[in-house]
Amino acid sequence: MFELVSESFKAAVNKIRFVDDEKALKNALETLKKSLLKADVHHKVMKEFLGLVEGDVRKNGIGQRQFLEAVKKNLEEILSVAGKNQGFVFAPKPPTVVLMVGLQGGGKTTSTIKLAHYLKLRHKKVLIAACDLQRLAAVEQLRQLCEAHEIELFSLEGEDDALRVAEQALRRAGEILADVLLVDTAGRLAIDEVLMGELKSIKNALRPDEIFYVADAMSGQDGVRTAASFNEALGLSGVILSKFDADTKGGVALGIARQIQLPLRFIGVGEKVADLEPFIPDRIVSRIMGEGDLATLAEKTAAVIDAKEAKKIGQKIKRGDFNFNDFLAQMESVKKLGSMKSLMGMIPGLSNVASNLKDLDLDNSKEIIHIRAMISSMTPKEREHPELLNNARKRRIANGAGLSQMEVNRFLKQFGNAAKLAKKFSGKGGMDHLMNLMNQARRQF
Repeated sequence: MFELVSESFKAAVNKIRFVDDEKALKNALETLKKSLLKADVHHKVMKEFLGLVEGDVRKNGIGQRQFLEAVKKNLEEILSVAGKNQGFVFAPKPPTVVLMVGLQGGGKTTSTIKLAHYLKLRHKKVLIAACDLQRLAAVEQLRQLCEAHEIELFSLEGEDDALRVAEQALRRAGEILADVLLVDTAGRLAIDEVLMGELKSIKNALRPDEIFYVADAMSGQDGVRTAASFNEALGLSGVILSKFDADTKGGVALGIARQIQLPLRFIGVGEKVADLEPFIPDRIVSRIMGEGDLATLAEKTAAVIDAKEAKKIGQKIKRGDFNFNDFLAQMESVKKLGSMKSLMGMIPGLSNVASNLKDLDLDNSKEIIHIRAMISSMTPKEREHPELLNNARKRRIANGAGLSQMEVNRFLKQFGNAAKLAKKFSGKGGMDHLMNLMNQARRQF
């Protein structure tokens, strides 16, 4: 996410090595110009941004610190839309009705599920209306996704009128006291009168509180133009950028915010259902500049991890009682936080580590599958008391997991070392130890 833009800023800053070096400033701005165009930033937005940066640097004096401050300040301004909402805003009277619109293949249905999951983690009752009656098996896909993530779906068997489904879904949302109604509408391969006519009729009937356009982050300037067309026809209230984890450029984000003056409300940062984050400009800029985003990390953690359970686990770690059942429970919690790459990027100083991290899949990676198999081969007593695992028990676990005893021994050693390390961090001076490790990791990359 924004890797190309982030790298261009670093390259530009490195051009300025001395104070009041006019030639260095010109070289830095030229480097930035080429990189932003390569990142698919529209030439008008790029020109405006460079002008603002140069003006601030000349005003405050040429130097690396002044250049960085100017970049940060003006990038945040470019990505912000004055007077518009950020994240999710609830209506004064529930349900909050959100119309999800976009072209076919842009990630609209997936983004709808991700948004529903995001709200569900925050203890909101969500109903999804299946109003995409054009794409083959769209309703069935939505049904399967809703069942997998325990989200309530409203659909009408055999119905071919999306407006009728939408109206009855709104009625149902009121009956079940839903906090939010998300309406998944039909898309097309391109904008046409039939599509817009259907969307306008649903909009007029439901009077939605929000109309979110789902844009494929990899669509570049085409995505900006399409968002402008939808905005002109429907009056959008925000944009969700899907597949943003697959786009290192980031130019579409700057274009939508600056050229159309539409606020980016959420971004998809991975394939998992938890990989959706609110787009808060100052936080995103902080991550681009390698300063992390502890505010978003804290919010995600608070939504997923129960405070009482966290305190209980902390006490067990301090006592040295952390066991395999605790380990599995923590793995499930971490899965709900989203992709590891995204989480690492939120920690100050570790953005370089995140960009070099081959994303860890906590469901399907070979290492995780082996670990789960080993723990599943243990008895309940062995899971609670790892110290019971002698050679005979290890052989049995290895056979049950289809692994060698050497692999079992290696995992147990790693688990023991991790438990000792966690105990060390939880004690006095633990944060100092952690900061030292983070600094070491930063120097390695």
